[in-house]
Amino acid sequence: MYIIPAIDILNKKVVRLREGDYEQVTEYDVTLEEMIERYQSYGTNFIHIIDLNGAKNDFSNQQYLFDVIKKTSMQVQYGGGIRSIEKVKELLDAGVQRVIVGTQAISNPDFLKDLSKSLGSAKYLDRVVIAIDVLDEVIKYSGWMESSPIKLMDYVDKCLALGFFRFLCTDINKDGKLGGAGIDLYKKLLDHSPFIKLIASGGVSSMADIDSLSKIKVESCVVGKAIYEGRISIEEIKNWNLESLVTI
Repeated sequence: MYIIPAIDILNKKVVRLREGDYEQVTEYDVTLEEMIERYQSYGTNFIHIIDLNGAKNDFSNQQYLFDVIKKTSMQVQYGGGIRSIEKVKELLDAGVQRVIVGTQAISNPDFLKDLSKSLGSAKYLDRVVIAIDVLDEVIKYSGWMESSPIKLMDYVDKCLALGFFRFLCTDINKDGKLGGAGIDLYKKLLDHSPFIKLIASGGVSSMADIDSLSKIKVESCVVGKAIYEGRISIEEIKNWNLESLVTI
């Protein structure tokens, strides 16, 4: 299992939200560029960047984020406000390693089918990450402000049938609280579909949480607030990733 450091951006500032609530935001005195440079200097080669403005249909951050991403040699997993097939392809062609799609895949019933057809090959489908943001097994979207009537496992099955097999699952109950990862939720997903590539997100507070996620065979996990709050060091992430010997 691989650890992917997370950087959430709101109004061009590095932040973390608690339970996805834009009213419960913590700002950090560091820029996106500085965080990327810090991770890169420690040998990290994969990073997770989320545009929180884009997640709620405010695209004022996008050009700034795209400019920063184009300048880095790091592999980037990017999400927030990806609303069209053209934008997915633009990002992939520009060198973004993985593009996360969430709201559009939920709110537009034909989006994933059209995206699968447009991308075609498994090589490109592997670079699309389906975001599943879950609160008490209900899928949330639009910055976690809307609820989907689609059942969680039915949605996973739909994605798999269209060729998408990498999922980023955020347990909203855990997110931003540093209270531990949503092990039970991830186990349910992996029990349902053992062959999916699952990226865990939310609540990771220590290397013990990382170890617990590794034991249930998630592919990788995203860590954000625990780094900023000094619970997990960048050195620990580097050492874990080197020892994991996982290629992502």
